[in-house]
Amino acid sequence: MAAKKTITVEQIASHQRRPAIQLQTLCGLGLNKLHRRRTLEDTAAVRGMINKIGHLVRIVDENAPKKD
Repeated sequence: MAAKKTITVEQIASHQRRPAIQLQTLCGLGLNKLHRRRTLEDTAAVRGMINKIGHLVRIVDENAPKKD
C-alpha cells in the first residue's frame, strides 16, 4: 500500500484580534496555541485551509514519510 503524503504545520502567530473564521480554521487544523505542530494528510482541503491562514502558520515538513 502506498504511503499517504503528509504535511506538518506549526502555528507561529496568535489568533487574537483576527476574524472568527481564522480562529475556526486554526481549530479545524488542530491548532489553537502558539508553537503547536500537527501532521496532517496532504489534501486539497488542508492546503486551502493553510493558504487562508498562511500568515498564522508555517509548513515545517512537507512530504514527511508516514511511520508504520
